[in-house]
Amino acid sequence: MSDDIRHDWSLADLQALHDLPLLDLVFRAATVHRKHHNPREMQVSKLISIKTGACPEDCSYCAQSSRYSTGVAPEKLMDKARVVEIASRAKDAGVSRVCLGAAWRSVRDGEQFDRVVDMVRSVTDMGLEVCCTLGMLSTDQARRLEQAGLYAYNHNVDSSAEFYETIITTRTYADRLQTIDNVRQTSVTLCSGGIIGLGETVVDRLKMLQTLSAIRPHPESVPINVLSKVEGTPLANNADVPSWDVVRMIATTRIVMPLSDVRLTAGRAHLAPGIQALCFLAGANSIFSSETEFMLTKAVPSPSYDADQALLVALGMTFREPFKMGHPTERAAACASSGCQDSCTA
Repeated sequence: MSDDIRHDWSLADLQALHDLPLLDLVFRAATVHRKHHNPREMQVSKLISIKTGACPEDCSYCAQSSRYSTGVAPEKLMDKARVVEIASRAKDAGVSRVCLGAAWRSVRDGEQFDRVVDMVRSVTDMGLEVCCTLGMLSTDQARRLEQAGLYAYNHNVDSSAEFYETIITTRTYADRLQTIDNVRQTSVTLCSGGIIGLGETVVDRLKMLQTLSAIRPHPESVPINVLSKVEGTPLANNADVPSWDVVRMIATTRIVMPLSDVRLTAGRAHLAPGIQALCFLAGANSIFSSETEFMLTKAVPSPSYDADQALLVALGMTFREPFKMGHPTERAAACASSGCQDSCTA
């Protein structure tokens, strides 16, 4: 393991790092990034909403909550054939990972979960990494997804534990950490990050990074989302996040979690190409792209495949091939033989 991997970041250390002069911070982050990653490679994902809307939770930022009037029409679980069709087009566009998102509070065993497991198996068989975000899940459910070939599971902590309680009341921070721990009992990689622009302080952002960096091993993917303000949600009128704050957060995350993929995710559509490039220089090496103008629902915009391809070509960057950290079957075998989760990280 690299000697710059730390799980004991103090809040004071994080604050000092975050508050460096911006160009000094970016330079330091870029140096860390180039030590551990190919700076010309970009991991590109496609997000598919396989079950949309009617979520019972009250996440203050979410267009899919049944508690808010956001114009998002509920849709039943998507047919596997349609998922495979969308995934096939994504693969043709250079995407290496397909993320399947369902607006559930938690995974429930039964016919619907069986169908999701079948989707995971089918898309993995296409030669694509598959990530799921299905809400809370048990260790047994995580193992079923692992057996189907799931590459990653997304479960964000969103913010600091203290601020979290002001934006969500239907699920606790401890619930989120328990699902993360359940995923860590398998060879499935962990995707966990948060959102900036919720009304949190810089200290809340740093406490979130402190929580994530304490996970052993660090999450293999750390998404940094910028709030997409949705009419009808309690956060619709929040102030915009300054672009420099986004760059600073990306750079800090890269230094704190050197081996992780740092994902510049929701909100990227509002960033100018030059700011995106600075984020890439500072260590962001994963993005979401879409064949439409939307990421998950029509409430969250996304750059298109064509726009992203043009941007990456202009920057001299290439699409990363799938299974950078090994095929799911290889990862599962490594975990089974070693009895420890550390073997699952690249």
